[in-house]
Amino acid sequence: MTAARILLVDDDVELLDLLKSYMERQEFAVTTTHVAALGVAEALSGEYGLVVLDVMMPHMNGIEALRRIRMVNLTPILMLTAKGDDADRIAGLELGADDYVTKPCTPRELVARVRAILRRTRVLEGIEETPAVIGSAWLKVFTRQRRAECGGRPVDLTSTEFNLLEALALHIGHPVSKNELSKRALGRSLARFDRSIDVHMSSIRRKLGTAPDGRSWIQTVVRQGYQLLA
Repeated sequence: MTAARILLVDDDVELLDLLKSYMERQEFAVTTTHVAALGVAEALSGEYGLVVLDVMMPHMNGIEALRRIRMVNLTPILMLTAKGDDADRIAGLELGADDYVTKPCTPRELVARVRAILRRTRVLEGIEETPAVIGSAWLKVFTRQRRAECGGRPVDLTSTEFNLLEALALHIGHPVSKNELSKRALGRSLARFDRSIDVHMSSIRRKLGTAPDGRSWIQTVVRQGYQLLA
């Protein structure tokens, strides 16, 4: 199997060298840059399976770099954020980041998160045994092609947003817990006070619009999670 190509963007050169060395031992193909603008240009090449992007960088911060990447493509992006900086975390998720890791982090933890995202985007694994098309007559999720349509129009979803919508569509008409959604979409259990799933769901709701009867396609079920309208 071809090694997944990873792009690391961080102004901490020593950290980049450490992460690159560790990830290459884990059989990833790694490219690094400590300049955000160069990282954006590399990410837009479409040659990478995942981008790791630090938030705190000079000249152009990671949030702006993320915004520029998301204007063009949907390559999975893992953000590195300062410990306790909820504002950057939420801003990144709202702009389409797939997940985040707080610094300082160990190379082992970062690789675990990278593998989780790649598994969900089927870079490291084969396509799961799910139907080719799931959802309803109005809202369709094409699992093999990793795309969705609502009322016949394409829905522009990030990788993680697609994973979440797919999970809901597989259980259409029934609630799915936030923890289960986190495991499926992010490859990890939901931590206490973690708003990642809520932020992603808000973005998906906005992109889907409303159902023919005026309701949101995704319903919040108190103490049970989220549910996709049947």
